[in-house]
Amino acid sequence: MKTILALCAVLGIVGSFAAYRTLRTPSVYGRFIGAPRGAVAALTSDPKANLGKTWALEGTITKQCTSMGCFFFFEEGGKELRIDLAEIAMHAPKNRNGKPARVEGQIVPYGDGFQFWASAVEFK
Repeated sequence: MKTILALCAVLGIVGSFAAYRTLRTPSVYGRFIGAPRGAVAALTSDPKANLGKTWALEGTITKQCTSMGCFFFFEEGGKELRIDLAEIAMHAPKNRNGKPARVEGQIVPYGDGFQFWASAVEFK
């Protein structure tokens, strides 16, 4: 009887751990390729010179889409850059304002300006 109870307890713990790992929100979306590190201020000061180049950015999320989490902003030196996650994480973790993130992607035209089209993102 004790063996059956111990076996049930072990299976319950293992099952709970497996369910947690399966159901938790992932923190990495896309695939990082090791792009060179860039800076928001540098990329926003001359975005046309950076078109077609892949960059890695790190920063603190200042604003994020509140409905699906599909985009957020990095800010540096008074410059703001919109980071679009639509291709890799349309339903990204929300409420990440003030939290660090790392992205890789490219500067692309957006409206009258430019945005960063992410190919990989990690929420820290």
